Amino acid sequence: MPDLADLYPGYAAHWIDTSAGKIFARTGGEGPPLLLLHGYPQTNVIWHKVAPILAQHFTLIMPDLPGYGWSAVPRAGPDHAPYTKRAMAIAMIDLMEALGFARFALAGHDRGGRVGYRLALDHPGRLAKLAVLDIVPTYTMWHSMDRTLAYKVWHWTFLALPAPFPETLIGKDPVYYLDWKIASWTKSKDLSAFDPRALLHYRAFFQDPSRIHATCEDYRAGRTTDLAFDEADRAAGKVIDCPVLALWGAAGIPSESGPLATWREWAKDVRGMAIDSGHFPAEENPEPTAKALIDFFAGPS
Repeated sequence: MPDLADLYPGYAAHWIDTSAGKIFARTGGEGPPLLLLHGYPQTNVIWHKVAPILAQHFTLIMPDLPGYGWSAVPRAGPDHAPYTKRAMAIAMIDLMEALGFARFALAGHDRGGRVGYRLALDHPGRLAKLAVLDIVPTYTMWHSMDRTLAYKVWHWTFLALPAPFPETLIGKDPVYYLDWKIASWTKSKDLSAFDPRALLHYRAFFQDPSRIHATCEDYRAGRTTDLAFDEADRAAGKVIDCPVLALWGAAGIPSESGPLATWREWAKDVRGMAIDSGHFPAEENPEPTAKALIDFFAGPS
């Protein structure tokens, strides 16, 4: 396997003890803290195209989520913790506190967005602002799983099947699975949006059987414990207090009409816009994605 390129030259690297084991993170830039969380099946590298722009305004903290990238692969419990978004959110708070940040802004893509909105609901004093990229809440996904959505996000049910079935199938050719999966989510339906050096990072971590298992546990948590947490908050009328920005790919996973109406059921202050991309705005169309994030996080509340 070729050496992996450093896509954040000059940035610091950290391995920090948290409740979910050691978390790997890159940090750089100047300004107020902005935590950037990646999604499935990727790593912190997803932000490498927008980081040079964002770093002019913010101190960036870009970790690998538990079980992803270079972070620890903790053993899952019966409730699939520490791969529940509640447990991951606590680990991210541990990380930020170790770096000296008790309150911060957060932008999360895909699974990282789910960690972000769970953190906002569970720990409202921690977040100044929250941005979610190309998702709607887990509650909405499972309660809206009609034939159209199920065809688009079949991996939600596949990855949540009991171990070791999905792990075994993916493990037969993990690079083929990863490449096909992320290509299918782009607007162009190919890998052209991804820097070849970034693809090597994604492929390297995803060839580790323990990490394939961890990412499946992430989705098993989504079908069970994460959904139960969302249902409890929905029944209690609990909403996100901080301002929320919803960005989505015009050819992404949320509906063509966009997720704003859904997010307004979950937060008091929601704004948002579509990006000309598929599921990966930060890699498919980084300049407008970075601008939208800067306008939101650096602008008035």
